[in-house]
Amino acid sequence: MYFDLQPTLENELVKLMPLKEEEFEKLYQVASDPLIWEQHPDKDRYKKEVFEKFFKGALESGGAFLILDQNSGEVIGSSRYYNYDEEKKLIAIGYTFLARKYWGTTYNRAIKNLMLDHAFKFVDTVIFHIGTNNIRSQKAIEKLGARKVSEIEINCPGEDERLNIIYKIDKNTWIENASKNTITMS
Repeated sequence: MYFDLQPTLENELVKLMPLKEEEFEKLYQVASDPLIWEQHPDKDRYKKEVFEKFFKGALESGGAFLILDQNSGEVIGSSRYYNYDEEKKLIAIGYTFLARKYWGTTYNRAIKNLMLDHAFKFVDTVIFHIGTNNIRSQKAIEKLGARKVSEIEINCPGEDERLNIIYKIDKNTWIENASKNTITMS
């Protein structure tokens, strides 16, 4: 079965669409907020020249999404699939960022639910690389049932090597927690 790394995924809150080059400015409007990157290892990603490298890597990954708010249609962030290993039945989800007004809401869960549900049609394990100081992302991923398994130095293209925590969630855990993974509208 073919794993489409860039399908259009949607639920009542968000729509994830394949990221395209012409969407740079719209996405950069969200990414230009320095507070988004405050806990991130690459704290200056809000600068246009730094974000350009990030955006180029997103396009080259073949698994990046533009995230839209279903109600307003506005661009609210991005996420991606990467490091797909068909043999090990494993993929990573990450590089996720959202506009601050969506922090502390159900939007991140809605995004991850879509991505995890899609991924688990093709893989048995999903991993997340999260910066050691990115407590906000660590807590969010733990709420989904992912658990810390190790730490690793990661060298991203065009960026310095940095220590990341690896979180993992397997298909069985995701299925067992299915009732927790539904989004309730308020």
